[in-house]
Amino acid sequence: MTVLIVGSLNTDILVRVRQAPQPGETVLGDDAQIAPGGKGANQAVAAARAGASVAFCGAVGHDSFAPVPREALAAAGVDLTHLRELDVPSGVALITISDDGENSITVASGANARLSAADLPADFSGVTHLLMQQEIPEATVLAAARRARAAGAQVMLNAAPARELPDELWLLLDLLIVNEHELAQLAGGPEHQEEAAARSLLARGVGTVIVTLGGRGSLAVTPDQVLEQPAHKIEVLDTTGAGDTFCGVLAAWLAGGVGLADALKAANVAGALACTKLGAQAAMPTGEEIKAALKS
Repeated sequence: MTVLIVGSLNTDILVRVRQAPQPGETVLGDDAQIAPGGKGANQAVAAARAGASVAFCGAVGHDSFAPVPREALAAAGVDLTHLRELDVPSGVALITISDDGENSITVASGANARLSAADLPADFSGVTHLLMQQEIPEATVLAAARRARAAGAQVMLNAAPARELPDELWLLLDLLIVNEHELAQLAGGPEHQEEAAARSLLARGVGTVIVTLGGRGSLAVTPDQVLEQPAHKIEVLDTTGAGDTFCGVLAAWLAGGVGLADALKAANVAGALACTKLGAQAAMPTGEEIKAALKS
């Protein structure tokens, strides 16, 4: 059972500050840290650590930033056969983390913005679950969804950052993952009306909508049922990568044959565990850690 991640990979530059700077303000922070990141790479590492067989398709440039995310993916056991090297800068993310655990992120997309349909695997056989995000071009997301659906794979999209989806893509999605802000943007309605907003997205053709709600847990809405998963209580240190951990673990557990309710619970716990350490990939839990937390 292989999870194919098609998405972005970046080098993250992280700085911890007492509070995030306001427009025009300069603040002093701690020493900068360099770490692997990008929503696609983060989700691939999360899925691999959770025990899934994971392949990754993305792009880096020929520069000093490329080895950071590439080596981290390899160390996690992710298959990099479809990692492309382009003659453009690699992706970089500038991340400011405040003392209350919240973060603000600026991304220079670089090679991620040039990943095209021509870079996708020609053969999707053996792929059971495709997981994508929106830090790569829309045309590439759509092409991958078409190929995965033709191969009989389950198509999953984390619609982050939020943008309007083409009509055809809605019909190709088995599962859409959003946070409450992305849900409101896509549904065109107010926040905190998650079930109604999710049902409006189901009407566009997607099979299941999953909403991550931070400290309130998560919610899954299908045409037939609503699953509510309360938050796993922890002391938050850094929320960077928590959503990506949720997505990767959800894909890993679904690929392992687990039902939606149990996969949602595992993803919820994993996302919470990722908030107890600093950084994105460095904070992602192993399958053993997730199972231990579920038992507790």
